[in-house]
Amino acid sequence: MSQALLAGISRTTEPQTMLRRFLALDAVVTGANGLAYALASAPLGRLLGVDATLLFELGLFLTAFAAGVGYLASRPQPPATPVKLVVDANVIWAVLSVVALAAWLSPTTAGTLWIPMQAATVAGFAALQFSALRAVGR
Repeated sequence: MSQALLAGISRTTEPQTMLRRFLALDAVVTGANGLAYALASAPLGRLLGVDATLLFELGLFLTAFAAGVGYLASRPQPPATPVKLVVDANVIWAVLSVVALAAWLSPTTAGTLWIPMQAATVAGFAALQFSALRAVGR
């Protein structure tokens, strides 16, 4: 991604600010998703055709992950290594979501739409964060 495109998305030309905003957006979306999975695992499980216990456990994980990402976003200069770990975790999550859909989940139509959509969103966060991190290093 170009610096101009990143700046347009984040409405700043400061790479540190871009990185912090992309991390914060990830934390908010992931935290909301995690809380929904944890607090409404039974109805969401029925809607998506995914085991409620799995959703509950994923919700707890996502909520904790979001807290860590939010902490990084709150730092004036997020350290590169933890940000790289967030990017890697997001890539792994996106890939595993698609693999799970193809290999072992039997979701409803809503789940079949939701799972790749959330995987694409998480992959987008990874791409934005990676690009902003590269811009910070320049």
